[in-house]
Amino acid sequence: MTGDRSIVILDGARRTPRVDILRDNREPGLFSRFSTTQLGGMAIAATLEATPVGRELIGHVVMGMAAHSHRDSIYAAQGMRWRGGLADDVPALTVARICGSGAEAVAIGAEMTLAGIRHDAKRPFTVVGGAESMQYPFQLYNLRGRRLGEAVQKYGPVDVRALPAGTHLQDGLLMSLYDPSAKMAMANTAEELGRRYGITREEADAFGFRSHQRARSARDGGEFDEEIAPVSVRTDGAAPSIEVRHDTHVMDDISPEKMARLRPAFEPGGVITAGNASAVVDGAAAMLIGRERDAQQHGLRPLARLAGMGVAACDPHIMGWGPVPAVRRALESAGIAGRDVDHVELNEAFAPQALACIRDFAEMGIDPEKVNPLGGAIALGHPLGATGAILTLTCAYALRRRGLRWGVVTMCIGGGQGIALVLESMS
Repeated sequence: MTGDRSIVILDGARRTPRVDILRDNREPGLFSRFSTTQLGGMAIAATLEATPVGRELIGHVVMGMAAHSHRDSIYAAQGMRWRGGLADDVPALTVARICGSGAEAVAIGAEMTLAGIRHDAKRPFTVVGGAESMQYPFQLYNLRGRRLGEAVQKYGPVDVRALPAGTHLQDGLLMSLYDPSAKMAMANTAEELGRRYGITREEADAFGFRSHQRARSARDGGEFDEEIAPVSVRTDGAAPSIEVRHDTHVMDDISPEKMARLRPAFEPGGVITAGNASAVVDGAAAMLIGRERDAQQHGLRPLARLAGMGVAACDPHIMGWGPVPAVRRALESAGIAGRDVDHVELNEAFAPQALACIRDFAEMGIDPEKVNPLGGAIALGHPLGATGAILTLTCAYALRRRGLRWGVVTMCIGGGQGIALVLESMS
């Protein structure tokens, strides 16, 4: 592609750590006080600080987010924009393709630039990324218009003492992970995929153990350091601040024996447990993209080139298989073969889902050992709308650090879709 048609990711992309929604499964997580827009603002601010791009050169913000989980979520990318320190005259677009939202934001930002219709030549660079606070609320239904106490409930806060007997709350997170089209929860679609591919509990546990081993090695070896912007957290007014520097779910004391003792979490006799499913975490990531020609004109250092993209759909009963057709399309878009791929970042929603995809990747010529060499979501977590952006910058930095050329970023999407990006390192 020419400089006019080539989209590059600029050096300086940053993300927050991925942080468990609960500490020790008992206390609120370290990011529990932050909304999705706050997390996204942190990632944007860190990226702007790490790049030499002048803020006056930024024309748009495009950020992914899966769920409207907080009172300010309706503002989404706009809230992330001002929290990140960009001026009021920079427009912001929120992208929602569920688990693929962060990758979709990268693609839409690139398409906006290349199409030229909304591209501002005086402000040629775009902030793209994604954010998600998984602190989804418990939701109370069927109260609007009902008499509570002395008045009819139209809007506003509810006095819980006035709630009628039998009223109950539903968990917004648990409800979001159920697909009414398939009449199955996301985990059950992964169990179905495991059955179709004959994946055993032992194989699922071995893959989960591999994820933790590789993530721990990458963390201890400093391989995430250049992409993570530490976050200072004050858990209460009396305690000193805690600086969060690393992804928090990586387990140091995990073993195959401990994993084997965990009970199936979603189906009797199933293969998915708390040890081989993706961790529920909060997090965000951001990066700057633009045309290669514009980067050159402004003396900026590109990190990677966006070489191809693919989006595909599949049977929602096996939604986790979506990366397979998406990667196939992305490779065709980039004009490369599976054997050319040096590094793959595959979102590990569930171990059997990831294993099924890896088997089919191998048929495309992609070496299974090149998939998630730094660990994956089982160890590191899956903050829905942020994951695509996080994996994109992780892949781009890994390609440069290891002197490799071609990378693939891909993930499944609830409801039966997949998305994939192909990156070419510019080191």
